[in-house]
Amino acid sequence: MKNTFGNNVSITLFGESHGEMIGAVIDGLAPGTAIDRELIEKKLTQRRPSGKISTARVERDAYSIVSGEYEGRATGAPLCILIPNENKRSSDYGTLARPGHADLTAEYKYGGYQDRRGGGHFSGRLTAPIVAAGAIMLSELNKKGIYIGTHIASLAEIEDRGFSDVVSDIKYLDTTDFPTLDANIGEKMKSQIEAAASEGDSVGGVLETYVYGVPTGLGEPWFDSVESLISHAMFSIPGIKGVEFGAGFGISKMRGSEANDPIYSEGAEIRTETNNAGGINGGITNGMPIVFRCAVRPTPSIFKSQRTVDIKTGENAVLDLKGRHDPAIIHRARAVVDCLTAIVIYDLLAGGKKE
Repeated sequence: MKNTFGNNVSITLFGESHGEMIGAVIDGLAPGTAIDRELIEKKLTQRRPSGKISTARVERDAYSIVSGEYEGRATGAPLCILIPNENKRSSDYGTLARPGHADLTAEYKYGGYQDRRGGGHFSGRLTAPIVAAGAIMLSELNKKGIYIGTHIASLAEIEDRGFSDVVSDIKYLDTTDFPTLDANIGEKMKSQIEAAASEGDSVGGVLETYVYGVPTGLGEPWFDSVESLISHAMFSIPGIKGVEFGAGFGISKMRGSEANDPIYSEGAEIRTETNNAGGINGGITNGMPIVFRCAVRPTPSIFKSQRTVDIKTGENAVLDLKGRHDPAIIHRARAVVDCLTAIVIYDLLAGGKKE
């Protein structure tokens, strides 16, 4: 298994959905980095399920930092975060492969030795320590004037308004339980999620993220481009099936005269009139906000009969799911996207830019 991400500052993820603990180890934090527990709690709360639009499995996420912190600051040694799993119901899981999950591929790769309960190491439960770790780095980015915000751009056929005043919109999103820029649209989306849940089904959508205040010159051409690193991180989140930057796939329908972003100077600053490139050219940040979108699949755990196979006997079977599952994960995923993006940007800043 490959469980470590990052170059200059890395995060290693460990644990299983129904194990005793899940957690993360951050290596490379600068000594003296403040541990903002208030922001950690806020982001964990944003990720935590609540109400009819989420799973009934609610964990307290009573995390502890067991190394690498002294008197509220990072020591420079590896910082280890532990989060207990307290609300488990392992009897809900058997040997029938759940369509859309990693049950079958995990069986192929690990030969039956993997922890099947709740998806084991593949579970979205593992995003909790990612959020806790990323919140530490997000706090440091905010001090540098770098802000990250994610909203539900669309859910089913319902669309939110786009970012306008970017910093104000990002700060507003940080106060919301349901991440839309238009609260009325948010209520319509919630109704859509509840409707799917009442039918034993699920829905997906698109998350849009803005990263404001990133300096120019971060990233490398080719294999460590900013797009490559962000995409790598986003595709590690369970349920993310597509990532696009700037105008995204829509740029394929434009002519060059439409797609190119005209450049202008304003005092000492050089900017572009549009941002079809999503703040990145040649894999390197250009000073405009980084803009990307993630396609979030409908939750694969649904309460409808599905054809499958028993992974122990190889026999065909029908799965009638038990357990506690989300009719949508998109609203909870926004905190994961924010914090994982913070990990990428913090790592890039720690590496500096080439002079």
